[in-house]
Amino acid sequence: MNIKPLADRVLVLPAPAEEKIGGIIIPDTAKEKPLHGKIVATGKGTKDEEMILKAGDEVLYGKYSGTELEFEGEKYLMMRQSDVLAVIEK
Repeated sequence: MNIKPLADRVLVLPAPAEEKIGGIIIPDTAKEKPLHGKIVATGKGTKDEEMILKAGDEVLYGKYSGTELEFEGEKYLMMRQSDVLAVIEK
């Protein structure tokens, strides 16, 4: 990964949006933005807030969290650690 977040930011790979619901194919314009994803890179934190998330964590985040960016054909979200609502433990 060539993107390294700074301070308390994390780079999230959003989960793919659902393509079908009960056999009905949903067009791209009607798909809801996924609210979970996988962290692919983290910053080191700040002097006031230590980084508790790590690469590989599955997380939940708010609907309007983060800044969308595209790198090498893949779409990511860059957000602050505080925008992450929960870690999904399996």
